[in-house]
Amino acid sequence: MSTLSLFDDFPPDIEQLRQEINYHSYRYYALDDPQITDADYDRLMQRLRELEAQYPASITPDSPTQRVGAAPLSAFQTVVHEMPMLSLDNAFSDEDLLAFNQRVQDRLKSAEDIEYACEVKLDGIAVSLLYQNGLLVRGATRGDGTNGEDITQNVRTIKSIPLRLHGEGFPSVLEVRGEIYMPKAGFNALNENARITGEKLFVNPRNAAAGSLRQLDPRITANRPLEMCAYSVGWVDGGELPSTHSNVLAALKSWGFLTNRETQVAKNIHEAIAFYRRIGEKRDALAYDIDGIVFKVNSRKLQDSLGFISRAPRWAIAYKFPAQEESTLLLDVEFQVGRTGAVTPVARLQPVFVGGVTVSNATLHNRDEINRLGIKIGDTVIIRRAGDVIPQIVQVVESRRTPGARDIVFPDSCPVCGSPVETVADEAVARCSGGLVCAAQRKEAIKHYASRKAMNIEGLGDKLVEQLVDSGRVNTLADIYSLTREQLSAMERMGEKSADNIINALEISKKTTLAKFIYALGIREVGEATARNFANYFGSFEALAAADQETLQKVPDVGPVVAHFVAEFFAQESNIAAVSALRNHGVHWDNIEVVSPEELPLAGLTYVLTGTLEALSRDDAKAHLLALGAKVAGSVSAKTDYVVAGPGAGSKLAKAEELGLKVMDEAGLLALLQQHGRSV
Repeated sequence: MSTLSLFDDFPPDIEQLRQEINYHSYRYYALDDPQITDADYDRLMQRLRELEAQYPASITPDSPTQRVGAAPLSAFQTVVHEMPMLSLDNAFSDEDLLAFNQRVQDRLKSAEDIEYACEVKLDGIAVSLLYQNGLLVRGATRGDGTNGEDITQNVRTIKSIPLRLHGEGFPSVLEVRGEIYMPKAGFNALNENARITGEKLFVNPRNAAAGSLRQLDPRITANRPLEMCAYSVGWVDGGELPSTHSNVLAALKSWGFLTNRETQVAKNIHEAIAFYRRIGEKRDALAYDIDGIVFKVNSRKLQDSLGFISRAPRWAIAYKFPAQEESTLLLDVEFQVGRTGAVTPVARLQPVFVGGVTVSNATLHNRDEINRLGIKIGDTVIIRRAGDVIPQIVQVVESRRTPGARDIVFPDSCPVCGSPVETVADEAVARCSGGLVCAAQRKEAIKHYASRKAMNIEGLGDKLVEQLVDSGRVNTLADIYSLTREQLSAMERMGEKSADNIINALEISKKTTLAKFIYALGIREVGEATARNFANYFGSFEALAAADQETLQKVPDVGPVVAHFVAEFFAQESNIAAVSALRNHGVHWDNIEVVSPEELPLAGLTYVLTGTLEALSRDDAKAHLLALGAKVAGSVSAKTDYVVAGPGAGSKLAKAEELGLKVMDEAGLLALLQQHGRSV
């Protein structure tokens, strides 16, 4: 076919333009092989809208512009299917599938291998699309198999459904059957938007697809991320179809329909079982939900010979995967404390087999999720588990709620250590406030305390901390200073020399700065800069610990939330006791002479550090400069006052020289720090 220029003015040939757009839609949706960009496609559509606005009498039902635009319906009309839309028998094991194959062979009176078309069973809504002379004239739900609902206006909004068939060779009357579904990405985006706007969330992609398809206003359907995948034909008149089901699918694809890529022809039932295994392994990685594999005798002649029973064809079967959703009872809710102090409700369930395993626990996430679900202890709930995803409760069956169902109450105190549980405004997660003393948070508290930017205990890494806590040798922060050479060398992959190095590092860490010690305590929302501000403002640990929330908020960059966390930390006797234990082991620092920020010697000056510093680390140099009131920037500009350049300085030094800025080496920095009483 000829292709219109995307850049020249379009001629007023509306039908040619429609063909152009339909062609590119076919390339995009059926072949997944677009030939133009989305922007170019949008320009074609815009041009068509302009022409149809100029010539409204030319608008036809199959125009690409007519996917949305019909008025909302008051109700769906009933459709009688020309051929019943039957359901499929199910197989739940290899034995079931082998028995099905044997029944097929017995009925055909043949021991020859049967060739099967293997297709994924999309978890969506079955639909019937009726075309006359290539034009879509009706869309209907499966309904009870005999009678469905007329959803023509809604299916017309789905871009993977051709309004006019592509190519040639199709029957004059063709009923195409398929599955309308919602891909996982679209479902997640839809629910996320609903969560933001406070609307009701959909339980799963299938429910979302069903709800979207049965909207009386087709404009709502048009805004939902639906796709349709063709899987068979129904009533056909005025033409011949290929002799095998797999070739029928190929023909449907050539006529403009999306067909599933995960389709294969198996030479026998054993290849069919292998296909089931292969798809099962990649099921969770697919972009859409499936609940099994459909196997169909590939020869349409053999299909006719096999015929039907009352509700299902004898030549097809669905081999189901383990269910990903089941219902069960919520027996109780317990609260677990995570390594960061998050208090998480965990549902204790009546055990149920779902997703291939027996599930007895499920996460409830947080208080907001409990409120959204409206869940109570004793409720019947629907559990969803997909692959390795932690099982979760997705819905409450309110119609089965008993009078004895009771509310879920969050604890006011930590179930592990008894410290108060805090929930910050606009934050869904409740947290234990006993960071230093809570056994659930012990490992993380020690790791943070020993980290480079805190107490910088070299050698006391994450894995060693976990070993020490798990072995019972360390239960509090102060316990690390009681470790012996023998205890450390007994740890996995720890020799005597390494043990000696850690003992030395522990001893060195005892002399620190007030700012580093405050940061090392791991108080919520207190980072390095905030800890430094507290140290400079109060000058001593005692003054900080005694400050009330109003006083704390006078510190630069400290708001009510941080002030609350700090006051709460020091209000707990267990935290004060933990600090005292550390000081009793020799942890100490010098108090700071309190001066206003404006009185600090380097106030108003901006420094940039570049290159390698040898006598002290870049972090230490930055800390010293900040303590003297300077601002330390990450890049050089005309507002920079000094650049400290060590060996290996590159582009920052070059830019400083280009701007004529003052440059000093490490020796100059050390002299500056010593001049202002900073001992390095």
